[in-house]
Amino acid sequence: MDGAERYRVMIVDDNAFIRAGLASALEATDDIEVVGEAADGHAAEELAWRLVPDVVLLDVRMPRADGISAAAVLSRVSRVIMLTQVEEPDVVLAAVRNGAVGYLVHNTFTVDELAAAVRDTVRHRAHPLSHAASAALIDAARTGRPAAPAADAAERRARFGLSAREIQVMDLIVRGLANQDIAAKLFLTEKTVKNYINRIYAKLDAPNRATAIVTWIGMPPQG
Repeated sequence: MDGAERYRVMIVDDNAFIRAGLASALEATDDIEVVGEAADGHAAEELAWRLVPDVVLLDVRMPRADGISAAAVLSRVSRVIMLTQVEEPDVVLAAVRNGAVGYLVHNTFTVDELAAAVRDTVRHRAHPLSHAASAALIDAARTGRPAAPAADAAERRARFGLSAREIQVMDLIVRGLANQDIAAKLFLTEKTVKNYINRIYAKLDAPNRATAIVTWIGMPPQG
């Protein structure tokens, strides 16, 4: 693929077998290059500053420095996709708050889907969330918050200034649908859906899909 775009990936996981398997699978594609591997958060931070990969695939539970704390540093260097077995709502939410733009749970995606997630993340086309992570974000957003009356919910949503169609798209995002599924459900082109999503992000002041979900559902004040 001379002259074609290539995507540089760093893999961070304390399990050497997982690192090797991911590297082998991604290197088998025509356009993804694994430029580095690390077994813990500290090593990942040092390596990322030297390599500046396009995407870091980051595990959560590791020795020395876990993935959540490392995400805060790594997200200043590269785009971070959490890639882990962990799907607890508070962990997903903490990762997003620390700068992760995607959260994928092992055994819920294929190699092709992972490769597509890398490409889409670099191109700013999507923010990959497994269904488990999407559900976890919604659960986390609702934790400790009593159900809002319908009028309050309508008032809160009106504050964002979303159009009726944008509200439809956002509700489907919250349900965990991918762009192509949203397009099929609303009888739109995928490009049109992406345009709606970009406008939604701007109105919600959300840099990615995960943050948009949390903002839309509503979070209790932090203090």
